[in-house]
Amino acid sequence: MSRKIAVVTDSNSSMSFEEAKDLGIYMIPMPFFIGGKEYLDGIDITQEQFYERLKGGEDIHTSQPSPDNVMKIWDEALKEYDEVIHIPMSSGLSGSCGSAYLLAQHYNDKVHVVDNQRISITLRQSCIDALALIDKGMTGRQVKDELERVKLESSIYIMIDTLHYLKKGGRLTPAAAAIGTLLKIKPVLQIQGDKLDSFAKTRTVQGGKEIMINAIKSDMEKRFGCTDKCHNVNLAIAYTDDPSAGEEFLKEVDAAMPGYDIIARPLSLSISCHIGPGAIAVGVSKLI
Repeated sequence: MSRKIAVVTDSNSSMSFEEAKDLGIYMIPMPFFIGGKEYLDGIDITQEQFYERLKGGEDIHTSQPSPDNVMKIWDEALKEYDEVIHIPMSSGLSGSCGSAYLLAQHYNDKVHVVDNQRISITLRQSCIDALALIDKGMTGRQVKDELERVKLESSIYIMIDTLHYLKKGGRLTPAAAAIGTLLKIKPVLQIQGDKLDSFAKTRTVQGGKEIMINAIKSDMEKRFGCTDKCHNVNLAIAYTDDPSAGEEFLKEVDAAMPGYDIIARPLSLSISCHIGPGAIAVGVSKLI
């Protein structure tokens, strides 16, 4: 008899709690501290409230889920399932993955923590991939190994609207931020593997969109062997505070690369803290 395996992730997956429930995925809300008070993503603070306070200049910083909250979800899942696949955000962007590894040691190999260096829309795809692998009859250990084997087979490109939040978070020097603001530079950043890195610079929104679309096309062709009408990849759009900007970019990506079932989802709030409102992104993941 095949073992029943649950998939657990966190709200950095760009899934709503409703979507996760529909997919049969357990989701842990990520905590935030705003003005010294803790809030849980999707539980007691909405996307709209978060951005209103971010734009208002309040001090916002991210945190890890408490061990109690993580183990509560695992314990709940293990009442119905034999094993748990836990897929948190990348260890390179948060300590929550490392903490989960330590907690899992107390579960006698029933909890398998996956560090496949994903976040947001690519983390969402990893959860869907996990469900597909489970349906194929893989064990928890096999699912973990497969997800980690393909950890570098994804990319996200993000164009940010302002350098203010990178400066505020200490990821950019005040001098560089001042020069960038003066020149009206809009950086394009890349998440590939466990780092958020600079990829390119532009002075126009349209220029940034073209850079991201060309980068995705290059990844699809050169890294994933994806030629015309190749469907071994998943494409997704992400945005920070403006869903209409995400939908508009989705249409442009669809026009440039027709034939894909592209979705648009809000970017993880843990990333949004550092890049601010007005950002749009496109991500690609090679399908398992």
